[in-house]
Amino acid sequence: MFLRLTSALVALSIAAPAFAQEVNLYSYRQPELLKPLTDAFTEKTGIKVNTAFLDKGMVERLKAEGRRSPADLIFTVDISRLGAAVEAGVTQAVTSDVLTANVPPAYHDPEGHWWGLTTRARIVYASKDRVDPAEVTTYEDLAAPKWKGRICTRSGTHPYTVALVAAMLHHHGEEETKTWLQGVKDNLARKPQGNDRAQVKAIWAGECDISLGNTYYMGKMLSDPEQTEWANSVNVLFPEFENGGTHVNISGVAMTAAAPNRDNALKMMEFLTTPEAQEVYAEANYEYPIAPGSEAADLVKSWGSFEADDTNLMTLAGLREDALRLVEEVDFDG
Repeated sequence: MFLRLTSALVALSIAAPAFAQEVNLYSYRQPELLKPLTDAFTEKTGIKVNTAFLDKGMVERLKAEGRRSPADLIFTVDISRLGAAVEAGVTQAVTSDVLTANVPPAYHDPEGHWWGLTTRARIVYASKDRVDPAEVTTYEDLAAPKWKGRICTRSGTHPYTVALVAAMLHHHGEEETKTWLQGVKDNLARKPQGNDRAQVKAIWAGECDISLGNTYYMGKMLSDPEQTEWANSVNVLFPEFENGGTHVNISGVAMTAAAPNRDNALKMMEFLTTPEAQEVYAEANYEYPIAPGSEAADLVKSWGSFEADDTNLMTLAGLREDALRLVEEVDFDG
């Protein structure tokens, strides 16, 4: 059963009894992306899955509901959102040999409050006509003078950008990161605006030569007839940190603090982290599964290989406030 969350629906779900064989999800990801997984889990276990899709305000909703919340699990993307849920006290720690075996240490909270399912790399989209792929090597290099007037990007305050700046902070410290941010700003072809796909469109239109973006947007553009031409105008390139790998972010699952169906919720978390389930989820979202022995879809693999930065993402979550402060200090969006 797929519900768009409204106050009335939440009120009904709170009033309803908790059945032994069900599990309730709050998700920032669209229900149609989860349906192959929820259907497979129900078929395997007999446990019914109820999904409520939220556009925003998940943490606020869970805090308002408190111990009366019907939600057992939350699905979300981006380490800052997962970190915010942990800091708000709306999750609980979960330990499981299955989860530990399936999710590498860099991709789960050290205390067990959230567990990763898939990753996406923060890469460079580069014009096939105007950029030699060998020119793009590191994130640090994006501040080099050769890119003056050639970079497009989304807002510096967007969680995807903040996560990358947090990673730069982790690797290089505050002074160097601030200098780098100013250098990237000086290289912008236009004021930060739009989403990742809008940057690729700008490259196609000749407004800039390179942009930052998440890998999965290439899959989304290729599946949209109106955007295929944009996608085909760029190469997907994997820069690295000078003393690390390619920056990745996460989609993950966490058990709520209330979790009225805790045992069923744990079963679903364990199921979702299996290689088979991760591959289904990753293919639907054009992302990378992380369980040992799992493989990305052929389309995703066709974009190239990379060595992911191994910094624990919870470390980056702890740096997001400092990262946002630096973005604002250089007036990145100004």
